[in-house]
Amino acid sequence: MAKKFTASAEQLKPDPVYHSKLAAKFINCLMWDGRKSRAQKVFYDAMKIIEKRMKDAAPVEVFETAVANVKPQLEVRSRRVGGASYQVPMQVRPKRQQSLAFRWILGAARAKKGKPMAVRLAAELMDAYRREGAAMTTRENVHRMAEANKAFAHFAWK
Repeated sequence: MAKKFTASAEQLKPDPVYHSKLAAKFINCLMWDGRKSRAQKVFYDAMKIIEKRMKDAAPVEVFETAVANVKPQLEVRSRRVGGASYQVPMQVRPKRQQSLAFRWILGAARAKKGKPMAVRLAAELMDAYRREGAAMTTRENVHRMAEANKAFAHFAWK
């Protein structure tokens, strides 16, 4: 049976400034306690910081490239086979790639302390754009795990 998704993907309106559905989805993931206006302020302040610091690229371009860079191609999933659990490397579906990228970028930004969230988010997005930073490290670790468990790839029938 195919997994049923809510209508939120179809109902999602592009964000008011950049007219990007990806940005709108990211703002929703950034939001805590239903405070959308606060989440939007943090996101747009981060974009302004990116605009100031990176003159060569448009901020929405930096954001989209950063998310694309962080998206994982492979991940390991636990499979029980005859009493033993194996870490089986598997392809990541596009929807999950996006949600993992969002989760890792926001997690890395929230983990940094002592600065306003907009500054931390801008720093993490710029790092991911340059293929460095904590979110990229998480992605590399996931890929390394998948590479190390290649021997169990034949268990990936499900």
